[in-house]
Amino acid sequence: MFGNLQCVIHLDAKVPDCALQLGMRQEQLHSVQVLGATIVFCMVLVYAFSIDERSTFIARKIKKVAIYARVSTDQQTTEKQFRELRSVAKRNGWEITKKYVDHGISGAKGRDKRPALDALLEDAVRKQFDLIAAWSVDRLGRSLRDLLGFLDDIHAKGIGLYLHQQGVDTTTPGGKALFQMVGVFAEFERAMIQERVKAGLARAREQGKTLGRPRVDQKIEAGVLQLRKDGIGQLKIAKTVGVGTGTVQRVIREAA
Repeated sequence: MFGNLQCVIHLDAKVPDCALQLGMRQEQLHSVQVLGATIVFCMVLVYAFSIDERSTFIARKIKKVAIYARVSTDQQTTEKQFRELRSVAKRNGWEITKKYVDHGISGAKGRDKRPALDALLEDAVRKQFDLIAAWSVDRLGRSLRDLLGFLDDIHAKGIGLYLHQQGVDTTTPGGKALFQMVGVFAEFERAMIQERVKAGLARAREQGKTLGRPRVDQKIEAGVLQLRKDGIGQLKIAKTVGVGTGTVQRVIREAA
């Protein structure tokens, strides 16, 4: 369609030269120019409406929706995320096919450490839904590289992404660009949090504060070392003295 439109515009530009060569009068030349301009205008309208029709068809086709939710700790709940996304689905006439939830998993972890996200992407490969809905971009992850990789994976299968908090719908070009910008700020926010934590730890060290868990009693440490000399395994030592295996490993390591 667009190639034909360029062709008509090109021919319309040459009408005066062709008309003069054919010996047309001024009135005939004007009529030919008007006819050419009308054809170009009609083709522009047809092209514009065809784009709008295709966009409308794509929007109407999206019916099956998968919801993904995540919380960083076991004490948090995903009910608020689901409640708002269910409301959005109802308003848009979407059919929720499945829910995927990762409990107590940080957004900084990759797909291999997030079973629900991994299952979501596997089902996306099988085209079991048309759209993925999430409450916010940070539910998907905090790494820009991981977010863009996620977007590439689902778009390769023709699946869109809806983010409620940011109002992003990647079935549109503007939504896709906005998603990338939101991902940049999510990564920036995570980097700022890390810097603040590191600065706080450094300040605590300067003030002479002891970081981490308090050390166990010296008698317990002596018992750990004695049991180790007797050839007892680390797991059994931990159960015997009532401490974690990490503490046993630290005591043995520091005594070596």
